[in-house]
Amino acid sequence: MWVAGCLLAALAVAAGLLALALHRAEPFVRARIVAGLENRFKGRVELDGFQLSLFKGLRAEGHGLRIWPPAQVEGVAIAGPVGKPPMGQPIVRLEEFRFAAPWHFERGLPFRITVVELKGLEVDLPPRSQMSHATDGKGGVALPEGQSQSTAAGDGKGIGVAAGILPAIEVSSVKCSGARLRLETDKPGKLALEIAIARFKLTGFAAGQAMDFDAELTNPKPVGTITTTGSFGALNAADLGETPIKGSYRFEHADLAGFKGIAGNLSSTGQYEGTLRDLVVDGKTDTPDFRLSHFGQALALRTQFHAKVDGTNGDTWLEPVEATLGHSHFWVQGQIVRVPAEAGHGAGPAASKGHDIALTVNVDRGRIEDFLLLASHSTTPLLTGAVTVKTTLHIPPGTAPVHERMRLQGAFKLNGAHFASAKIQGRIEELSLRGQGRPKDVKTTEPGSVQSAMEGDFTMGGGVVALPRLKYTVPGAEIDLKGTYGLEGGALDFAGTAKMDATVSQMLGGWKGLLLKPVDRLFKKEGAGTAVAIHITGTRENPRFGVGLDRTGPR
Repeated sequence: MWVAGCLLAALAVAAGLLALALHRAEPFVRARIVAGLENRFKGRVELDGFQLSLFKGLRAEGHGLRIWPPAQVEGVAIAGPVGKPPMGQPIVRLEEFRFAAPWHFERGLPFRITVVELKGLEVDLPPRSQMSHATDGKGGVALPEGQSQSTAAGDGKGIGVAAGILPAIEVSSVKCSGARLRLETDKPGKLALEIAIARFKLTGFAAGQAMDFDAELTNPKPVGTITTTGSFGALNAADLGETPIKGSYRFEHADLAGFKGIAGNLSSTGQYEGTLRDLVVDGKTDTPDFRLSHFGQALALRTQFHAKVDGTNGDTWLEPVEATLGHSHFWVQGQIVRVPAEAGHGAGPAASKGHDIALTVNVDRGRIEDFLLLASHSTTPLLTGAVTVKTTLHIPPGTAPVHERMRLQGAFKLNGAHFASAKIQGRIEELSLRGQGRPKDVKTTEPGSVQSAMEGDFTMGGGVVALPRLKYTVPGAEIDLKGTYGLEGGALDFAGTAKMDATVSQMLGGWKGLLLKPVDRLFKKEGAGTAVAIHITGTRENPRFGVGLDRTGPR
């Protein structure tokens, strides 16, 4: 009993001494953590609370961690750029962190921590101008005259004592769940980018070397999940936007409905390399149900792209994109940038009017029916045929549907055209046969045997296609038109001139042709057998044609 009592008393004393040692060690470990972070980020670091325990091994927990940019060290506030307030806000806030460590360590070797777990991480990175203002150009902190880095770090009784008592700390990996990243920019008219990070893991914390990462985050727009792996660093503490980064990604379940006027579910894979501010991205996308939400007809859209991306604000330059829409192949180059809301309209500093899209498009192997289906309520396109197009595309930001904001200007060529409307196609075939002087074949020729060609210039805006120059040809006839076509409702309003190889009498044939022989010479013009005024009105489903034979006006 005496021996057992002595052992219990010894254990109690040992436990008390160990608890006292842990309690007294807490400020030194806390100081070592703060010193390590200050050395890593070259900035002021604060930690509200830190505890050590022996529950399931040596464990540590902390809360209220804040890291300032290099402009503030140990309470010394450095003024920001001229005309701007001092940089008094931390760039990193962390609600909680915890880690487990071994019971012992070898003298002279680092104190190794396997995993650090983070919760409630928020990172707000200021623009490059503020970060560079706070540094001395050599990765150090720009301090007031007469103050050195060593004096700014403390008086030798805090961190310095801890550095002499405790060994260096090495962390193998960091795991985090639920983080937020905000990237500011000092570019005029550009907005900050906010990214929600569901989880990430960092490994390979060697000084001056890149860290490996594995992350899952939510893309802000279009909303979707991105999983990515790669390497980040070595860390540029003076300007994190210039830190090297490379890796690969998978972007899934992105809902394009977030962009007003279009819809579909996009997925993408690819690789990226560069810095956060200047990324080169190569990848491909697949949207099996791409559509203009106002019309509802869906087509498969697939792309392969090379792009430059400013990861601090999301602005993208396409250089170029190779795309396939339905059965049509085309190339796209241009930019997609965010536009801030106008000042004085109640918009906050991060408010955005939307994206401004300015592209050049070259359709080298296209089918006209693909584009007409995309911009039509009908499942049957107005016409079919092979098309080539060169155009500029501009979609300014706004609240109106995309088809109303979209502006196009370019030229096109259409070959092998065939109208879906039997009425229109019948008129075209009749025009061709009469233009060749074969009026007797109008009733006997098989429907659909005549194909036509078309070329011209066009502009599109406000849902209306304007064609200031349109040349339409079929065997035996050539028609020069100008006018408009309404995407909403299919309204037609065209006028111009029709030139036929045959004369008026040959076009009509029979006894009517014999009666009109004396007037043939009145309609011959510019080498054509007949030249008459023509106009097309009505709608796509119910067109109305007029031909002027007396040259004073159509009837």
